Amino acid sequence: MSAIDGLPPLREVIASHGLTAKKSLGQNFLLDLNLTAKIARQAGDLSGMDVLEVGPGPGGLTRGLLAEGARKVLAIEKDTRCLPALSEIAAAYPDRLEVISGDALEVDPLAHLTPPIAVCANLPYNVGTELLVRWLTPEDWPPFWTTLTLMFQREVAERIVAQPGSKAYGRLAVLAQWRCEVRIALSLPPGAFTPPPKVSSAVVHLKALPEPRFPADRKVLERVVAAAFNQRRKMLRAALKGLAPDIEAKLEAAGIAPTERAEQVSLEKFCALARVLA
Repeated sequence: MSAIDGLPPLREVIASHGLTAKKSLGQNFLLDLNLTAKIARQAGDLSGMDVLEVGPGPGGLTRGLLAEGARKVLAIEKDTRCLPALSEIAAAYPDRLEVISGDALEVDPLAHLTPPIAVCANLPYNVGTELLVRWLTPEDWPPFWTTLTLMFQREVAERIVAQPGSKAYGRLAVLAQWRCEVRIALSLPPGAFTPPPKVSSAVVHLKALPEPRFPADRKVLERVVAAAFNQRRKMLRAALKGLAPDIEAKLEAAGIAPTERAEQVSLEKFCALARVLA
């Protein structure tokens, strides 16, 4: 891979710039360029796509995305120590890499990228879930992105693809599967990273559906799901009593037994309850 772009191996880049992964930023660096190229390929054909990458670090995945043919990559990096390494990649790929020093939660990708846009990132662990929820819950749908290819702790990845009846099933599964096709594309052991995290990781691929699977008001659905899974051990009639005084009747109108618990309720039934409450 380093032969493809003529840049030095990542270990040399990290050593020459004195980079170490910061725990406070949720960083774990991927140094195997064959692996970063493999992750980039999980995003699909990038030749006609702009790509948003969050937390590129020293640029392993960035190089994979560019080598796989991304039209343009916007890399948002909070850690200023990584900027010199990223500027070397930008010089090797003229006009194809834009690096922004800042917080991904505060950057509007459409100010820098042209659709179609893919998001592909080894997300910093401490903001990964927050970013995912934000990307899944915009006011307007379809969103600015067509696909999300994201690395998470394995446990979080399993929560995104979980089905009703499993312990992993919860708010993330409902929000993701309501508007997307979801699958785990790749699993990675701790040893793939520097430093190795204590847990395994997985890459999740989410493809935006043209429309949500079932009609529901987004804000009502989010409120229902948050309340239901906030007290997941309680029966729904107790967990949701704050949403409506006649919640048992509302549950029955949506085809849900008031004695059921949140993890037993399908996405379709949650959407039905959101419509009843709306």
